[in-house]
Parts: sequence; C-alpha cells; structure tokens
Amino acid sequence: MSLYQRLHEANQVPASHGGGLRRDPIMDELRLRIHTHLIEELGPILYDNRLSGEDLRRRVHEQLLATLAQERAPLSAADKAQLIQEVTDDILGYGPIDKLLRDDNVSELMVNGPDMVYVERGGRIERDPTTFVDSDHLRRVIDKIVSQVGRRIDESTPMVDARLPDGSRVNAVIQPLAIGGPFLTIRKFSKDPLQVDDLIRFGSLNAHAARFLQACVVGKLNVVVSGGTGSGKTTLLNVLSSFIPPDERIVTIEDSKELQLHQDHVLSLETRPPNVEGRGEVSIRDLVKNSLRMRPDRIVIGECRAGETLDMLQAMNTGHEGSLTTLHANSPRDSLARLETLVLMAGFDLPIRAIREQISGAVDMIVQLSRLRDGSRRVTHITEVQGMEGDVITLQDVFLFDFSMGVDEKGKFRGHLKATGVRPKFTEKLADQGIRLGPEVFAPGDLGGRRAVGRG
Repeated sequence: MSLYQRLHEANQVPASHGGGLRRDPIMDELRLRIHTHLIEELGPILYDNRLSGEDLRRRVHEQLLATLAQERAPLSAADKAQLIQEVTDDILGYGPIDKLLRDDNVSELMVNGPDMVYVERGGRIERDPTTFVDSDHLRRVIDKIVSQVGRRIDESTPMVDARLPDGSRVNAVIQPLAIGGPFLTIRKFSKDPLQVDDLIRFGSLNAHAARFLQACVVGKLNVVVSGGTGSGKTTLLNVLSSFIPPDERIVTIEDSKELQLHQDHVLSLETRPPNVEGRGEVSIRDLVKNSLRMRPDRIVIGECRAGETLDMLQAMNTGHEGSLTTLHANSPRDSLARLETLVLMAGFDLPIRAIREQISGAVDMIVQLSRLRDGSRRVTHITEVQGMEGDVITLQDVFLFDFSMGVDEKGKFRGHLKATGVRPKFTEKLADQGIRLGPEVFAPGDLGGRRAVGRG
C-alpha cells in the first residue's frame, strides 16, 4: 500500500472517544521526522536571543518548506498546511496546546495525559479533541515550559510550579507520581488584566463595594483576600493592587510571578526551588524577611501557605500598613482559623491567644471570594476584623452576597452583593486621612449601581 493510500485510510477512521478524527500515525511519524531534522539543521539559531521572533519564525518556515520538499510526501494542501502549523507550534510554541493558549475563550487547560485534554470555557469544563502524539511529546512540551523560567522537572523532582511568559500559572506532574500522565495544568491569564470595571460588569461586585475597597487600599488598611481554588483570588489581588497610589514603593512576593502591577515603583521577588544537590532554595519566608530591608511602603504576598504568615503579621503590626495577601479558606471565619494554623507552621510554640491578638491587630479586612455552582466567581463577603472579645476575634460583615434571590431559568444566580447597613469602625481612620465614604455606600440592600469607580 502506498503512503498516499495509508494517509487517506488513516484519515477516514473515526475517533473512538474525544470527538474529531483519530490521530494519523503516518502523519505523526512524518511530523516527528521533520521536527527532528529541523532541530538538527537550525541548531543554536533556535536559542539565539539576538534574533527577533519574526526573524526566527521566518527561518523556521523556510527550513520547514525545504525539508518538506525533500520528503516528497503526497500531501493534500490541507494536510500540508496542518503539518506546517503543527511543526511550527512544536518548535516555536507549545505544540498541540498552542492554539488553546491563543484562544481567549479558554481560561484553563487540563492535560490528563497525551490523549485527554480538558478546557474551561465560560466557567464550564469540557473535553477538547486536542491530543499529543505520545507521552514523550507531552513531556517535551513540559520541559520547554519549565526550562524557560529556570525550573526543572525530572524523577528526583517530579512536580513543578512554573509560569508562561505572560504570567499564566503552570503546574506539571510526571511519572512516577502521575499514573497515566504526564499531567499539565495551565491557568491562563488575560492578555489585558481585568480592571475593577470588568468585575463590576461581570457582577463579581458592585460599584459601591468597589469604591469601598478602593478607599480601604488607598487608606492603607491590611487586607486578606480569601477563597477556594480557582475562585479568582489572584485576579482580585491584581485589582486591589491597582488602587495603590503610584508614588509608593511596592514589593511583591510570589512562588511564581503572576501579579501584573502597572505602577512604576514595583519590585517583584520570586522564590527559587532547591538545585540538584538539594541546596539553594529561597522560600517565601526568606523573601518576606528580606523585603523588610528594602524600605517598602507596601508588601503584597501572592499567597500565604506556611510560616511566612507570622512574618507577614509582624510586618503589618510594625509599620508596614496597607499590605495585601491571599489564602485558601471557605469563609471569613475559616480564614482566621487558617491564619492561626499557618502561624503555628512557623515553628514557634505560641499560645493561641497571642496568635489571635497578632491577627486581630494586623488584619483590618477580609474579602471572601467563592466560585458558585453556575461557574461565576463572586465576592460573597467583605468583612471587618473588629478586634478581640475575650479569646474570640470578632467579625462584622459590611457587604454580603444575597443568595436568597435564587437562580434564573439558565441556572445563573440572580443575587448580588449588598451592603448590610453597618458602617465599619475603621471609617474613622480613613476619615482622618481625608478619605470619606458617603452614607449611600453603606445603604442596606442597595445594588450599588453600575457606575465605574474613579481613581481619586
């Protein structure tokens, strides 16, 4: 049977699952052969930083056409175009998932092995027909992603957190931990970071709540953004950080750089994993301690996960007001319990009352996010930390999401964020700084309109 006949027959066999046509092994073999030949021919040019992206793409395209001509494979115009696109994506991009990364409707990619890819669109997870040739193909893409940010993944380090050049969050797990893997998860970041007006338009919060949050950030209150996985904590932290005045010195601390601040005076710090010998690790806690020597006006910590929480609370209590961070918790009250647990992870045997006094003295406000059943991400609580009553930290909700409004015929929640009518105690502190909030902000049950928030 000729190559043409084998190509034709393979393309006619339907996929057994996942939709679309089954991957053609002949085309895969041809693509791999051309890919390998291009790597050998172009060599160091692929890693020459002096070449612009456009020049590199042109050189790859020219060599690809020349290699394809030598193969003399009887390909249709559509097959040839597909082959050129796939090889170009493999060499210059991230292979089969490149088109998904370019798709603005896709917010998250979940690769559960070479032949199983899921994506999130509009808050809903769905199967995508995209596949890799085999596990080695997927592994090469993972290696390319993690090496770009100086990370590594191998049998001694089979899990890694990394990021794409645009800040998108990447997690990869390989064998022997990933049974049937490798596994790759990418949480995409918008090319244009969401602004507060976008959150208002999406219904994540209303204009009065946004104005209130803006006043709290400008007034240097310490804010904790709390929520579950994928609830939008980093997005909201980005929005809150955008309210920081441009004349302040900001130090950001993250495991993998994700925050996208547009102020000029921003210093971004990122952790470093241990090297092959298990040395050289720089943790979040190390960076928090070092940041205190960098004369910051604000410290923004991407997420508190361990003992660095104690250092953050101490910084908030000793002059570094207006700090921001996120943590995983399902309610404002749960977030306090989580803070206590994280402080204990610092390794000091502190009494619970002392820890709670640290928390109540440091944290002014908790903003709770939830990912609702309809796929939307909403601010459900904006809660003031009022202080201690006995051994208990007292909380007061300033804004609450109204779940009592039910859902519409499409399953979307009709509710929105409403003021409780309570004016928080720290408004006096804000007033002392010339930041005044009118009574309409705290009017109970008010939707708050759709008016954009100013930068004043």
